[in-house]
Amino acid sequence: ENIDTLATAFNKTAAHLVNKIKFFIHADNVKTNFKLKNIVGFTDTRENYRPFHVLKYIADNYVEDYDFFYLIEDAAYLNAKTLVEQLSHISMSFDLYMGTKIEDREEKYCDLRAGIVFSSSIIKKIQKKLDSCVRGADGNHHSLNIGKCVEMAANIKECQESFQGVTISSYSLSNHKIYRDLHQLRKDPFFNTSTSIFPVTTTDDIYILHAYFSRLHLEAVQSRIKSLEREAQNVGNGTVAKNVLEVHWPLGVPNSVKPAVRHDMLVWTHLNLTHSFMGDEGVNVKPLNKIDSQNIKKILDGILNEVGKKYPELIYESLQSAYMKFDTVRGMDYRIHLNFRDSNGELVLKGFEVVKPISLIQIIPSPYVTESTRIAMIVPTFVHRIEETMNFIKRYEEICMQNKDSTTLMLVLLYNSNASNKAESDVFYNLKNFAIETSKRIKTDDSRIAWVSIRLPSEYDYTYHESDEMLSSMYANQEILSLAATDLALRKIGLESLVLLFTNVAHFKNDFLNRVRMNTIQGFQVFSPIGFMQYPCKYTALCNSCENCDVSQSGGYFDRHNYDIISFYSRDYVEARKKLEPYVAIVRKDADIINLQSRQYQDVTRVIDIFIRAKTSVHLLRAVEPTLRFGIGLEKFLEGNPNGPMPKCEYQNTSIDYKCINLASRKQLGEAVMLIAQANY
Repeated sequence: ENIDTLATAFNKTAAHLVNKIKFFIHADNVKTNFKLKNIVGFTDTRENYRPFHVLKYIADNYVEDYDFFYLIEDAAYLNAKTLVEQLSHISMSFDLYMGTKIEDREEKYCDLRAGIVFSSSIIKKIQKKLDSCVRGADGNHHSLNIGKCVEMAANIKECQESFQGVTISSYSLSNHKIYRDLHQLRKDPFFNTSTSIFPVTTTDDIYILHAYFSRLHLEAVQSRIKSLEREAQNVGNGTVAKNVLEVHWPLGVPNSVKPAVRHDMLVWTHLNLTHSFMGDEGVNVKPLNKIDSQNIKKILDGILNEVGKKYPELIYESLQSAYMKFDTVRGMDYRIHLNFRDSNGELVLKGFEVVKPISLIQIIPSPYVTESTRIAMIVPTFVHRIEETMNFIKRYEEICMQNKDSTTLMLVLLYNSNASNKAESDVFYNLKNFAIETSKRIKTDDSRIAWVSIRLPSEYDYTYHESDEMLSSMYANQEILSLAATDLALRKIGLESLVLLFTNVAHFKNDFLNRVRMNTIQGFQVFSPIGFMQYPCKYTALCNSCENCDVSQSGGYFDRHNYDIISFYSRDYVEARKKLEPYVAIVRKDADIINLQSRQYQDVTRVIDIFIRAKTSVHLLRAVEPTLRFGIGLEKFLEGNPNGPMPKCEYQNTSIDYKCINLASRKQLGEAVMLIAQANY
């Protein structure tokens, strides 16, 4: 009858503080649809046998899993946090039968109403003598029967009220009412240190007691924190160097790791309440993202709150400057300078340091993956990129086919609306023949070459301009065609395949394919590598050209704005695609491509946008990939026209100029400008 009242309140106030909690009831003719799920019912309704059923259940199911067991009636409040702390100071190597002695009898056994602690060793001994305990049961006095059983099984003759300096006490309320007498009870030190309070007859009393003892625990923790802070500040009294003592600020937050070389130095980013400045190479001013914007506003509010307490005479006027730095060891550091006016109207500048430490670190379990999964590479090809695709097939032959790497190359041939695809007049005739000849020459079941042809609508006919060479994406300003190519290619590939959407103007190594296999996890993660864009060094003469050299600032940069390459499992893509179908039409045949023009989500232009917008459970991993190189297409173009003018990027001096390829680093361009200026001086 107490399941939905006292037991539920007991569960809410204690279950989250202990390892496991169980409620034991009679199971005869009672409902089974309780909201409380951790209930055990006994069909034997003989009241004097109930404690022995409980002890047998514990012995059969949990005696090997836990060190201590606490048995108590439901009409009580358990100060679970105190109990756990007390038991943590007791050795599990001893037999323990501990609690509060029965008051109204001469027997010296523990009172079940106040709660009894058993060690696992006692439970094991009781298990062996359980039949004798049942035969010796005296009426329905559970405390007495349990005590006799312990004495018979473990030869412990009386209740242990204290053990190894630890006392587990209880408080008997007698005629007190919690809602009426708590203000008097709180003055009793014995009440404040009790592990259990009994009897408690209403759920309101349990919740009131829990709120009261929770406040006591919180005050104790706060007092301990202040004490530790004082000890830390006073330690050594300045006679020992701080780096020896490893004094941290704030306490408990580790200091930054000293960088091994200057390239490992963490950079402070200058910001205000709306924008960050000079955060990345190539970006002077950038609006704060939602999280950073919320953080800086919360930090400012927190600072002003503290200033109001410590310097009530100061009036906040403005933010002068702010800097932030992310440290994987500490978290986010902030340095804030604020302008105030004092009581005389004088301007006062104050600086503050704020740390937002890393709190809960979680290890995310990752499904099992191998390096033997077959990869289906999709390579879209425009007519003007046939030569690049042939060169790509040569590299594919060398890296994959000759090494019998488990891959399939699927060429997606993008025909303009009026382009011929008949016999020798086929605009892709030479490319198709080259693919067939390569497949025949390198006969292997591990690597294959196939293609799928797509007829573009006239609205998406591609007209080549030299300025397209200056764009980072192979699709130039028609990135939406990556969706059409993927939708139609997957119909040939299947739903269980690992797909790598690639570009014919990128170079890669075999290690890259293995990282694709390891980082692309079905139902869990897609992988979008950040390739290294090489500068056209031969043309500019501002750097040394070296395709196989390690990545360096002088040779190029990681192009974070190129999303042409992405790997995923077909089923994950189809799931995300169907979720967005009302907003971005699925291309099931060539005639459907035109529907992409009228899509509702105009910001969805690439495959990666599908996964971001769909908001499925699949993670998106972006990571730099040193063995993935871009820039070959531009370099080949410039080699073919060494004396011609450099094409101008159509997005230059616009808000999306990040789509343009950088020709050199700022340092290199600056040095070139200085040399030209000196020569003309």
